[in-house]
Amino acid sequence: MIIDCHGHYTTAPAALQKFRDEQVAGLKGGVDILSSAQPSISDDQIRDSLENAQLKLQRDRGTDLTIFSPRASAMAHHIGNETTSQRWTQACNDLIHRVCTLYPENFVGVCQLPQSPGVAPVNGAAELERCVEELGFIGCNLNPDPSGGHWTSPPLTDRHWYPLYEKMVELDVPAMVHVSSSCNPNFHATGAHYLNADTTAFMQFLTGDLFKDFPTLRFIIPHGGGAVPYHWGRYRGLAQDLKRPLLGDYLLKNVFFDTCVYHLPGIELLLKVIPVDNVIFGSEMVGAVRGIDPETGQYFDDTKRYIDALPLSEADRRKVFEGNARKVFPRLKR
Repeated sequence: MIIDCHGHYTTAPAALQKFRDEQVAGLKGGVDILSSAQPSISDDQIRDSLENAQLKLQRDRGTDLTIFSPRASAMAHHIGNETTSQRWTQACNDLIHRVCTLYPENFVGVCQLPQSPGVAPVNGAAELERCVEELGFIGCNLNPDPSGGHWTSPPLTDRHWYPLYEKMVELDVPAMVHVSSSCNPNFHATGAHYLNADTTAFMQFLTGDLFKDFPTLRFIIPHGGGAVPYHWGRYRGLAQDLKRPLLGDYLLKNVFFDTCVYHLPGIELLLKVIPVDNVIFGSEMVGAVRGIDPETGQYFDDTKRYIDALPLSEADRRKVFEGNARKVFPRLKR
């Protein structure tokens, strides 16, 4: 089985965005639009949104199962207040559940969390538990910067986050560290903000003692880990200078990287630097980069082609495509 750990519902029916637009418009008048105001979305509309997009690409590219979550850039936790975020999050997660119910062989859910600037992360624990226990989801996306590019939250290693981590450990689910849209014009969302966050999260883990307190907590850093693999020597050196343990002993039992890197040399570097046990296949297809690479004639986000081109042993190839995902997402077996 080939499991894609990084998929977003970027092609959701327009009615979902209509509800969001009404939410945002309501905020200008001091009104929080009720969840009951959501437009109806039919099963056929969901099928139409997927058949010529994610499902078609699964078939064309030869992948089997996508770990699927709401569109990351649309989480936009900086918009509105805690109530706004809760209602928007539930709408998005419920739609993912319907996708997984319609296509149980193709998709399994990962939830968005109802985060807001200045709000304790533990306030999202109830939605995480609902999605895992009632909807059958197997993980969550955790935004380290709900402010949308201003970085007003404490580092991920701060006790500010601990009560949410306790719930993750209790449920035995991982989190993908994934920011959302940027409201800071200095940071292009997918070209800068995403990769900055990936790199920042790793450095926060390096300088903290989080995994002493939570030895079974697991995180996926997406987009190949941002700058981390390219500057692995820098991080090894910083860990040494800061009197931290060796990275392999300290972080790589808990931190994993996906393969959302959109050229072959980048994937080669990732697998050369990061141990194969810590690399999980992901494509984020129909995501940040949707075009065809003129140098290859293939889609940039067809990351399976890059893995196929590597001289991996069959055992290592199976780890990247399936085994590591099953290890990090143990609820997959259910």
